[in-house]
Amino acid sequence: MKQRVLVTGISGYVGQHIAAQLLNNDYEVVGTVRSLSKSSIPREALAKVAPIENLSFVEADLLSDGGWNDAMSGCDFVMHVASPFYLAEPKDENDMIRPAVEGTQRVLAAAKNAGVKRVVLTSSVVAMTSGLPSGRYGTEAWSNVDANIGAYSKSKTLAERAAWEFVSGGSMELVTINPGFILGPPLGAAGDGQSVSMISDLIAGKMPMIPDIAMSMVDVRDVARLHVAALERPDAAGKRFIAATEQPIAMAHLAEVLQRAGFSKVSSRKAPNFAIKLMALFDREAKGMVPQLGIRISYDNQATYDILNWEPTTLDKTFVEMAKAISN
Repeated sequence: MKQRVLVTGISGYVGQHIAAQLLNNDYEVVGTVRSLSKSSIPREALAKVAPIENLSFVEADLLSDGGWNDAMSGCDFVMHVASPFYLAEPKDENDMIRPAVEGTQRVLAAAKNAGVKRVVLTSSVVAMTSGLPSGRYGTEAWSNVDANIGAYSKSKTLAERAAWEFVSGGSMELVTINPGFILGPPLGAAGDGQSVSMISDLIAGKMPMIPDIAMSMVDVRDVARLHVAALERPDAAGKRFIAATEQPIAMAHLAEVLQRAGFSKVSSRKAPNFAIKLMALFDREAKGMVPQLGIRISYDNQATYDILNWEPTTLDKTFVEMAKAISN
């Protein structure tokens, strides 16, 4: 009998890749969507890359209790992927924090009630090192939510902390995957991800200057494979895993790779930090970049190699494949 996995946020960029990996690994997949009328979009995207006879959908919303207990029925595992992400700062940070934290608590409560064995939570490295100075960090690190880290980083940090608090002392297992900046070709119409829109703007020449930002990055297909490994490996239980390059990759390098690959509209001009800070006064997307300017964080990701057998994709290849997929 196939093991059943609930995937929240299956319509999104990362959720579709995770669902594809699960279906190709012979799991039964139940995906949550806010409206069943929207389920045809992920279904059509997944049909191109995976068998879909074991794919179904349920209606559930992170901000509502309705539907979650039914969604969990018969599930062995849960992949909690859904979480709001916008680079632009919301006018009220709680517009991002509340669905992330309350949604995580709601999903975990329903999973516990259903007797789910293990939950794999998609967190982020921004839950580990936001607001911390440049340096090298491992899985014991937590972001400083009292610093000016932006609503997204705060939402991921508080949601992951809430998850660990929820499972403390209980029998349900939790594993978190903490990716860096996720890049790679989207499946089908999952083109609303922040990284997808950023690469799209770059190759269309809509980003006239490149900000002084360097981030640890990861291929979306690696993120999906690591989620499945986190579900399957017994010794992964109770651990956080960094899914990101050890060293940060500058946005300027990404731009250079795309230029060499023939994307001639990509800018080579570097934006001075003061220009981004000035723009932040009236541009919410620029405001979202300010906490990262000039910061250089590296990660101790050895446990991801050792326990999850990670074989990372070469990111220069990722950049080009993503740009080609978006431009086609």
